[in-house]
Amino acid sequence: MPFERPSLTELIAQADADIASRLPGADTTLRRSNLAVLARVSAGAVHGLYGYLGWLAKQLMPDTAEADYLARWAGIWGVQRKAATAATGAVTVSGTVGSVVPAGSVMQRSDLVRFAVVEEVTLAAATTTVEVRAEETGTDGNTAAAAPMSFVSPITGVNTVASVGEDGLSGGTDAENDAALLARLLLHIQEPPHGGSEADYEAWSLEISGVTRAWAYANYLGLGTVGVCFVMDDKPGGIIPDAGEVEAVQAYIDELRPVTAQVTVFAPTPVELDFEISLTPDTTTVRAAVAAELADLIAREAVPGGTLLISHIREAVSIAAGETDHVITSPAADVTVLSGEITTLGDITWS
Repeated sequence: MPFERPSLTELIAQADADIASRLPGADTTLRRSNLAVLARVSAGAVHGLYGYLGWLAKQLMPDTAEADYLARWAGIWGVQRKAATAATGAVTVSGTVGSVVPAGSVMQRSDLVRFAVVEEVTLAAATTTVEVRAEETGTDGNTAAAAPMSFVSPITGVNTVASVGEDGLSGGTDAENDAALLARLLLHIQEPPHGGSEADYEAWSLEISGVTRAWAYANYLGLGTVGVCFVMDDKPGGIIPDAGEVEAVQAYIDELRPVTAQVTVFAPTPVELDFEISLTPDTTTVRAAVAAELADLIAREAVPGGTLLISHIREAVSIAAGETDHVITSPAADVTVLSGEITTLGDITWS
């Protein structure tokens, strides 16, 4: 039988009853009774202790623990919270040939997010690129290609205005949130390391900042080989990792894998799933709710080479806030992608 925490009213009544039973003739119901005051003070103190014990009980189990205690539980099991990372990439600068951009030179976007030049560069042409790193970690440093930048302090022979290179600035991630840390901790507890099982490769991939889902395939390219595929759900511009992010996971796993295993890390090929939906009521708010539910469904159930059930698509639309009825014209059946492909959210046509 579960324990039920007594309410403050119940504790006051219990204190009144205890006083009455131990002091014959005492009446705690009198308006100005000192005993009534003592009963309420005692009940309030006990109520606070019950509250603390209730909070403490949640910290005793990893799946209900709050941030600090969750991190401590994870540390006991050897699972560390993934730290935030800084965005990096190339910025195109221009100026007089032979001019030098010193390492540590600071430039900033129009919103004052700052970046530092990683290595000294001498302009061999009128324009060249310099590698920069965001001064602060987190996704705020991720910047689209061609975004304007400017040097905080002038540099002789170098134009103050610059622009982000064609690949943009990427790789900035926020510190792992509690939900993601708990998911990895529970995976570690429920699927302990087995010296190279499929679960091990998935867990190793998830230890890299930005990686949110991963899959491992035995005998991917033949006996003794393993394929590892992963996505980054919080990555600006799409979930598919770029070549540098694939190389980072490859290098990390190569340090941990059994010596006899040949591992190939790869990014899945995205296959956009377009929708044609008729809604009732057809409003901007309901459309946004439906789009959010479909995005959540795909994030939860889309796997490389997997099938997205039409019944689940209909359910996602049905549970959207404000929706009372709908007709899905496309897709009309379950959606299956090939091995190495993964379903991503495409365009939604509202008919």
